[in-house]
Amino acid sequence: MFDIKSGLLAIISLTLCYFICQTIYNIFFHPLSRFPGPVSHAISRIPYCYRLIQGTLPFDMLDLHRKYGDIVRIAPDELAFSHPDAWKGIMGHKNGEPELEKAHWFYRVVDEPLHIANEDQHTHKGLRRTMAHGFSERSMRDQEPIIRKYVHLLLQRLRENSADGHPVVMSDWYNFTTFDIIGDLAFGESFGCLEGSNYDSWIKGIFEAGRLGTIFQSLSFFPLLKTVLLALVPKSLKESREYHKKKTREKMMRRLNQAEERSDLIEGILKKREELNLGLDKIISNAEILIIGGSETTASLLSGVTYLLLQNPDAYKKLVAEVRSVFTCQEEINLVSVGRLTYMMACLEEGLRMYPPIANGLPRVAPKGGVTIMGEFIPEGTNCAIHQWALYHREKYFEDPETFHPERFLADSPFDDRKDAFQPFHFGPRNCLGRNLAYSEMRLILALILFNFDLKLAEESQDWIQQKNFLMWQKGPLKVFLKPVN
Repeated sequence: MFDIKSGLLAIISLTLCYFICQTIYNIFFHPLSRFPGPVSHAISRIPYCYRLIQGTLPFDMLDLHRKYGDIVRIAPDELAFSHPDAWKGIMGHKNGEPELEKAHWFYRVVDEPLHIANEDQHTHKGLRRTMAHGFSERSMRDQEPIIRKYVHLLLQRLRENSADGHPVVMSDWYNFTTFDIIGDLAFGESFGCLEGSNYDSWIKGIFEAGRLGTIFQSLSFFPLLKTVLLALVPKSLKESREYHKKKTREKMMRRLNQAEERSDLIEGILKKREELNLGLDKIISNAEILIIGGSETTASLLSGVTYLLLQNPDAYKKLVAEVRSVFTCQEEINLVSVGRLTYMMACLEEGLRMYPPIANGLPRVAPKGGVTIMGEFIPEGTNCAIHQWALYHREKYFEDPETFHPERFLADSPFDDRKDAFQPFHFGPRNCLGRNLAYSEMRLILALILFNFDLKLAEESQDWIQQKNFLMWQKGPLKVFLKPVN
């Protein structure tokens, strides 16, 4: 008995000694110890993970940057940057030098086939060149009949559901529309959301994965705990995941078996799948990331800008006047003609600034030998991230950042802002491939809604924007009264 007690005491003592030594090292001797930040974050990754899992990380980052400056140490091995020049340093082209790779703990939380968003630098280049064709201006014109079909169905459903004088949940209808559009463009068939006026189970899984994703990202730093918890996953969840994979595979097989060519987002990699060595699982993985990247983010921005417009009557009236003066009938409104709506574009960009769909930082890792960012040498292995919501809400770079001012994005803007800080689709060789499609789709949907309806925010949605963020915004129902325009 005495030997067992002695052994346990020795283990406890050694463990305690290790943590004390690690704490002292992290605070005083770690290569990142020269950067400011909370001591608790320098000691351990736990405070960062707590903020992430609690859904408060975007707002906490703003507080930390206000207190500690443009570069803050937010974990023993991670720095948060909040400065326009950081975009180029972290995500820009490196002129032959290695890029900062995407952090595996953030992008590869589960063992699944890789895709364009988390592939290595070399494979990403080939995939991007191939997939870029589906996002070209010519392809967008070819895809317009598919997009318009769902937008017109949206207008029909909005008329039907607003006829009784009750508010409609616009956040749901935006999601129904964007998921159906991107489902058709990526899998060759919609999810039937607009047709059935509800969410497909596949889509419900995406929303549920947001909070679960923050947990898995956090567990990546505690591998033993992650192994234990994965072993305890309920059988029902595993079966649900298998069912999801089975339905996804069936969708892709139907797409592959289509005889005629389609001008959609997946056609390019289907033609070059042998050249790129893409098996079915990889094709599915790339289609899935297109669904996630091209649906929920677009719907979130449409919900956000609708809310912000209805909370700012002058901006709303100005935008409605623009839409209804530029166009005399809705047939004139298309993916090309919406480019004439300069004030609408300013409203969308101000919406992206105040309510960016990707609010948290997307971490990159400093390469071997380190890298210089904003004049500071960053040692290899350091995680580096720019938290968009925090950056866009800093008075240092945007005047009156808490107020909706579309005018700041007009050519004759009276605002003295650092516009180069604003990179909602990210920066460099791995920026968002779907930027043009997203802008065109958002302008088309919003223009047709404002052309056909007068909008008024319901009382119960006055504080709608007060949300938490678990990789995605946890949107409550955005209730809006719609009155058809004669």
